[in-house]
Amino acid sequence: MSLFAVSDLHLGFAVDKPMDRFGPEWVGHAEKLAARWRERVRDTDTVLVCGDTSWAMRLDEARPDLEFVGALPGRKILLKGNHDYWWGSLRKLRQALPPSIVPLQKDCIAVEGWQVCGSRGWLLPSPETTPEDAGIFARELGRLRLSLQAARGEGPRLAMLHYPPYAVATGSSPVLDLLLEFGVRLCVYGHLHAVPPGSYPEGMHRGIEFHCVSLDLVDFAPRCLVTGGAVASPRSRE
Repeated sequence: MSLFAVSDLHLGFAVDKPMDRFGPEWVGHAEKLAARWRERVRDTDTVLVCGDTSWAMRLDEARPDLEFVGALPGRKILLKGNHDYWWGSLRKLRQALPPSIVPLQKDCIAVEGWQVCGSRGWLLPSPETTPEDAGIFARELGRLRLSLQAARGEGPRLAMLHYPPYAVATGSSPVLDLLLEFGVRLCVYGHLHAVPPGSYPEGMHRGIEFHCVSLDLVDFAPRCLVTGGAVASPRSRE
């Protein structure tokens, strides 16, 4: 039983939003993802999906995309991304999701001995931050705290976010402070595309292991984080 993570699937089976305009590597990306997912993930595994799952604007439009993900092997824990406009109330969402998908919002889910917590996040504070962005960031930080506080029982905490947790240039942020406060061991996130190595959090930083799992940055395949309860070796993540 292993734990995987991936983000930014950007599916759009019911909307006209082809991804190949972002580069030739995105041509047929859904089929590529499905094939590589099935090569790696078993039904007994869990996959963390860190947001931007569907381009749909409404839940009914997102249904084909959610069914596509639901039919892939493994249990999936789903987080909201900045493009997931179809994500409405949890009650309606839970009723619409396939059985293998569980949404994560202001709570915690125990997986393979780990306490999985998280929230979408937002643009990190900067001198250019608008009052609106500052308000959204503060709200997301509060939701992340609620999720981390919801962890019960034994087991290390794993945080899944959509936005990056901190900027490499500063090495710090209120999000990182919160992860450190609650003793988070692993953190996965997405949102970024076509960015050069070294420009985003990756690897160990202040005792936390960070991984960006945006689809194009993980070669269109879920990345293995934990196998048999232990953090996977770098080679096993490839």
